Amino acid sequence: PRGVESLREVERFDFVHKNTRRVGPKESGCCENLRRPSPPHASVPMQSIDVIDSHTGGEPTRLIVSGGPDLGRGPLHERVIRFREEFDHVRRAVTLEPRGSDVLVGGLLCEPHDVSCDVGVIFFNNVDYLGMCGHGAIGLISSLEYQGKIGPGVHAIDTPVGKVTAELAPSGLVSVANVKSFRHAAAVTVDVPGLGSFTGDVAYGGNWFFLVTSLPEGLELPKLRVHDHARWTDMGVRLRAALAANGITGDSGAYIDHVEFFGPPEDPAHDSRNFVLCPGGAFDRSPCGTGTSAKLACLAADGKLAPGALWAQESIIGSVFSCSYQEGSEPGTILPTIAGTAFVSATASLVIDPRDPFRHGFAAAGTGATE
Repeated sequence: PRGVESLREVERFDFVHKNTRRVGPKESGCCENLRRPSPPHASVPMQSIDVIDSHTGGEPTRLIVSGGPDLGRGPLHERVIRFREEFDHVRRAVTLEPRGSDVLVGGLLCEPHDVSCDVGVIFFNNVDYLGMCGHGAIGLISSLEYQGKIGPGVHAIDTPVGKVTAELAPSGLVSVANVKSFRHAAAVTVDVPGLGSFTGDVAYGGNWFFLVTSLPEGLELPKLRVHDHARWTDMGVRLRAALAANGITGDSGAYIDHVEFFGPPEDPAHDSRNFVLCPGGAFDRSPCGTGTSAKLACLAADGKLAPGALWAQESIIGSVFSCSYQEGSEPGTILPTIAGTAFVSATASLVIDPRDPFRHGFAAAGTGATE
């Protein structure tokens, strides 16, 4: 009967209660010597940097939204100089291990200098500072939308290399109207020790690129697939070193810090697949906005793509940017538009503890990062 079961439960509880010795804190000895530590911030000043992480076609962007350095209110290309000279430890802390990685691109959200712009941004990576970053601009717009600061429409962005605009669609697609792009030199041949002669174009799309058009004769290479990235990376690093050694540069002696290879797309509905070696030795997971802008400039110069025609560029992991261009006001220049989607992946506060010997990051051997 239910009453009997309830009585037995009471009896069992009473038995356990009477035959269980209660142990006090002093008898246990387990916590006698423990003291509640004071919060670290009570005695040690901490720096906190608030960030939003996103990825565009697989390529990450970490946007500093508060706690970053105050660089003043001058033109952004001047603020980059101050960033590099006085606050480079912030770049390292945000992008290098243990908080970051060699693939991460950072962005500092700041007030624009151009009064026609809504926001300013300075992009950087594990090596240095970037004039512009296509996937980062898409990530910037998606992050601001996530914060509720902007909605669908056209938004103007001030960068160290000029004004760009980005249109956010209700679907989340972001179309970035990039800075003017152009081909600086065509059919440039360079000999790479141990590999042979490579031919390509030198072009600008917000950063400087060497776009490979011809590989050494007889060189057997894998397809442009992500599991073969180590071989493509090695070849790109050696090619970039050969360009510098042979004095091959961009306009006014600009260092060519990106190398871009091309192959047939995995999806026949697309036009091309690329592998982009970035300045710090990592490869771009996205199709690379500035690299694709440089590609469009070369296609336009060769008469292979008409103004307004669409170009679908695949990345090494299969993500896609939809691209087009209009002719620029200066002969030989174009105004490219790069469309893609970014997704917010995290919000965080990075803590800089002055007691931490690695508080400003460290560069793992072989990554090409700078400390």
